[in-house]
Amino acid sequence: MLVKKDMAPDFPMVETAMSRDTSLKELTSQYDVVILDFYTTWCAKCPDAAKEMQKLANDSSTFSGSVKSAAFVLVNLENDLEGAAEFCEKHQIEATSDISSAKGSKVISVVIDDDLLPSEYGVQGIPHKTVIKNGFVVANGSDVELAKACAEAGDAGSDTASTCDLGSEEEAVDKKEEGALFKFEDRKRALAVSDDIKRKEGDEVLLAENTQRWVMFPIKYPEIWEMYKQHEASFWTAEEIDLSQDMTDWDKLSANEQHFLKHILAFFAGSDGIVLENLNLNFASEVQLPEARAFYGFQAAMENIHSETYSLLIDQYCRNDEAEKTKLFNAITTIPVIEKKAKWASSWMDGKLCFGMRLVAFACVEGILFSGSFCAIYWLKKRGMMPGLTFSNELIARDEGLHADFACLLYNMLENRLPEDVVHEIVRGAVSVEREFICDALSCDLIGMNKKLMGQYIEFVADRLLQALQYTKIFNVKNPFDWMELISLQGKTNFFEKRVGDYQKAGVMKAAETTAEGGAGGEAHAFSMDEDF
Repeated sequence: MLVKKDMAPDFPMVETAMSRDTSLKELTSQYDVVILDFYTTWCAKCPDAAKEMQKLANDSSTFSGSVKSAAFVLVNLENDLEGAAEFCEKHQIEATSDISSAKGSKVISVVIDDDLLPSEYGVQGIPHKTVIKNGFVVANGSDVELAKACAEAGDAGSDTASTCDLGSEEEAVDKKEEGALFKFEDRKRALAVSDDIKRKEGDEVLLAENTQRWVMFPIKYPEIWEMYKQHEASFWTAEEIDLSQDMTDWDKLSANEQHFLKHILAFFAGSDGIVLENLNLNFASEVQLPEARAFYGFQAAMENIHSETYSLLIDQYCRNDEAEKTKLFNAITTIPVIEKKAKWASSWMDGKLCFGMRLVAFACVEGILFSGSFCAIYWLKKRGMMPGLTFSNELIARDEGLHADFACLLYNMLENRLPEDVVHEIVRGAVSVEREFICDALSCDLIGMNKKLMGQYIEFVADRLLQALQYTKIFNVKNPFDWMELISLQGKTNFFEKRVGDYQKAGVMKAAETTAEGGAGGEAHAFSMDEDF
């Protein structure tokens, strides 16, 4: 059940008077405070609760000066437009039909299908009230004292929605901005932004019908081909990971450290499946260039290996606790903080959004949403612990860095680019989700890391991604962890070069270079009976 400072999950609703589709996120993006009163027409206590909502909406002293607008929303759980209208009329509730004008306080009547209401709200007894400020919960439950909760929302200032305590007041993200980070996830707004670009996608070289897409040669886009060969050359399997020393180190970790690592692995185990599903259902079929399809095919294979590796790690570390193992394997539905992060990622699989918007979002998934977790695991390597875990982390971080770089490469080939403010909003959303996960909900201080510096590191990674996408930085911060240069999150590290020297499949990169320079054919592909087989 939602508690204070949790992000309020979105859900669809229909405004009663005009039968207009809306959503919680649409309301929270317009109003400083949104108060939800879940009710039914047959509930004996619900009329009094609705009248209290009306009274508070009419009272100018309900909120302090920090609240400029508030929506008191009567949420009918029976999905009955006629019944909700009759309820308001019978009990003299003055519900407005102008829900878009976010000035002052007003009562809004809506209906929902209770099957679409997220379970996190915990609506069992009614009336049930939820007070939300800038997208984050102030109070939630059937026993909420509404006047007191509204006063608290007014007094909360900029701290209500601070989901990541970075250690000092001046470093805290402004509450109003923090709430706005999530408004772009509203489907209607996202569709409005992408519709114009989507109409032009047929002219994009990446997406235009290509009758030669089934044949690889001749190579027309050597940069894409070279990145595919680079990925091919760095192939590895889960069987390479030696966990023999890890169990000795695992038993030496504190309970907090074990808790932290298990939840990191649980997120990774499910998130690779989200990336894989997006590749298979969307990108791999939408993109028409055979060179890019080759990369996506290889990326899909590697995502399977990543998922296998994380599952093996969970299986090993939780070998004596089957119940916990099951919970971690199903973390996307059993652990709320992981569910939030996974939902952000999966929300960008919507094919109604333009390709460029989804490409940027999944660059954020692999370039930002994984960054704090990679960094935290690498911190253990500095302590000389868990060599199997840390080695697999290096391999996977290198792969994910390459995947993010590839997304940037393709995006920069698009003629119809997203406006910078739109890209900034997507990136801000990813940064907020990752900081909430790694700085607050899970809290990297459990393993001795500085939360303030971790937050700064995530911002630094986001700025680097923006530069790769050819947009301006948002945060303009330095990398607080110099040692993170070692694991290729930026795509310019020594790790890949070392891995190529130690492991690269013989001749793969050389063949790629020859193909890129001279195309298909030539001496690079000549057959010789003098070769050893």
